[in-house]
Amino acid sequence: MVVLGSKSLTLDEVYRVLYAGEELSLEAAALQQVEASFLFLKKFSAKKLIYGINTGFGPMAQYRISDSDTFQLQYNLIRSHSTGAGKPLSPVITKALMIARLSSFMQAHSGIHPEVAILLKDLINKNVYPCVFEHGGVGASGDLVQLAHLALVLIGEGEVWYEDKMQPTAEVFARLGLKPIGIHVREGLAIINGTSAMTGAGLVNLIQARQLLGWAVTLSAMINEIVEAFDDHLSAELNAVKMHVGQNTVAAKMREVLQGSRMVRHRPDHLYKELEEEIFKDKVQEYYSLRCVPQILGPVYDTLIQAEKVVIHELNSVSDNPVVDHELENVFHGGNFHGDYISLEMDKLKIATTRLSMLAERQLNYLLNEKLNHKFPPFMNLGKLGFNFGMQGAQFTATSTVAENQTLSFPMYVHSIPNNNDNQDIVSMGCNSALMANKVIANTFEVLAIHTLTIMQAVDYLQCQDRLAGFSRKVYQEVRAIYPKFIEDSPMYKDLGKIKEYLLCNEPVKMF
Repeated sequence: MVVLGSKSLTLDEVYRVLYAGEELSLEAAALQQVEASFLFLKKFSAKKLIYGINTGFGPMAQYRISDSDTFQLQYNLIRSHSTGAGKPLSPVITKALMIARLSSFMQAHSGIHPEVAILLKDLINKNVYPCVFEHGGVGASGDLVQLAHLALVLIGEGEVWYEDKMQPTAEVFARLGLKPIGIHVREGLAIINGTSAMTGAGLVNLIQARQLLGWAVTLSAMINEIVEAFDDHLSAELNAVKMHVGQNTVAAKMREVLQGSRMVRHRPDHLYKELEEEIFKDKVQEYYSLRCVPQILGPVYDTLIQAEKVVIHELNSVSDNPVVDHELENVFHGGNFHGDYISLEMDKLKIATTRLSMLAERQLNYLLNEKLNHKFPPFMNLGKLGFNFGMQGAQFTATSTVAENQTLSFPMYVHSIPNNNDNQDIVSMGCNSALMANKVIANTFEVLAIHTLTIMQAVDYLQCQDRLAGFSRKVYQEVRAIYPKFIEDSPMYKDLGKIKEYLLCNEPVKMF
């Protein structure tokens, strides 16, 4: 069980809740601090002007709200901002969103009643997910629209995803014995005012991008192996003269994958001797998509390290406004809801991931073009040339998907549109950035599925299974259990989907 409280959450703990079925519990001492924050705010706010308690919101904060209307004000805020559009967020992103919001509440600086944290924890543990939509947040006053749909469920309204279908919240609550929260002081504003949607999506992106990078390194090593590349571009000696951590890590992991291979060649054994030829049949150096993998994927590794640092800091921060400090007995107004930190990192992550997909596409093209590789039949066609087509159709899918990634990689961080009567005159678009990065990551798994199958076909063409490194052979056997060697043409879209699922669910070389 993962405990939320005085200790910061880690990415590994988030992974265990999202993917390994572990439950969350709330540290008793931390929950007491949440209650202390609530009791302080309830007392402190009496006869004082505090934003979002007895004022309107945004540019309407100049309007005082009467004492008799303050509770209804919070309900009005939640309902009026439940305006999401587009597709519902995936259950895993919604669950990560909920974890991020709960983590912020458990810092005890939001002045919420403890029942909010308790209900949120119960929903997470029971796998009840609010129906939250992809479109709505501009990432400035936080993810207002996305989090309003979370708040709508917490007050017992709207719809939830439960047992793989959308159902009315009230019906699911009644079945599970859950009680909606009440409004006590500022629960409406506290729930919707924060960066938790973009942070939740960012957490999922980090987990999936780590997996993606591991497979990109594995497949890059395997393509070097099957074309019998020279090993010095992966050597510790060559890479050590470059100071980048990512480059040296990628090279080391590729050497790990290739340990025991009887295909990769040692340059001194072949070229560092007196040769009689004037023109060499073998390439003296491989194409860049094979030779420069550490230099290309190294920056992806470094980007992931930085992104994790920022997203985990945001996860364990307070992104509310105002910030309630019951120990100093004060309430501070500011802009902790602004999503620039997440927006910038997600833009960098999607650019890095797109670059990874571009490398995979170039490696794929190398394998499929006999004029480049001088080793394999066109389109890795193991049947009759001209009659069968091999991977020709699949290459179109890979190419078009990478092209989409390139377009999606335009940064949202520099795409601010003022709104809210110019109260929000510069916004982060952080949720857009995080969700676009998630789309790029999903696309790239599709590209790698095609790349994976092509490498398997190459292994079968060469009949080199027994010469592969142990790690490579294991991957070959597992993929072939999903999709055996094929010669005759048949629809492969369902099988490529299964290979994508394999890449998502199986541990490649461990990069972190």
